[in-house]
Amino acid sequence: MDLNNILSIYGCSGLFTLKTQTSHGIVATSIVDEKRIITSTNQQISMLSEIQIYCIGKGIPLSDVFKKILVFEKGRNTTIKIKSRATDLEKYFFNILDDYDKDRVYPSDIKKIIRWFNILVNKEKIKLVKSEIDLKPDQKEDKSTSKKFYK
Repeated sequence: MDLNNILSIYGCSGLFTLKTQTSHGIVATSIVDEKRIITSTNQQISMLSEIQIYCIGKGIPLSDVFKKILVFEKGRNTTIKIKSRATDLEKYFFNILDDYDKDRVYPSDIKKIIRWFNILVNKEKIKLVKSEIDLKPDQKEDKSTSKKFYK
């Protein structure tokens, strides 16, 4: 899963694809509506490939979290809505990532992850492809549900 050129820009909704970098900022294109945006160097820009989710004792790359959501949701949009109650969001995220740090990952962070995931799935930037996945030792392999993520 390649998130290298995908950006989040503080103050702008949605996700963006990096087009070029200038001495005064960057030029990016919205993934949702293809509109071009030019930022300044003072705007906070985050590359999705550099974001990690706090877990107990370590950090997990956002791409790994997206992979877990892909498997959990079978390659479709999330079943939980962004406007759900905080307790419901936390319960959903615990099903995805059972060792996330509840003191450092807030419901607003979970909403942002869900929003980003749904954008990427809708625009087919990430998708689930049939293949085999690594199974936990106590699971038996079921060929009909075996999947792996690529893009």
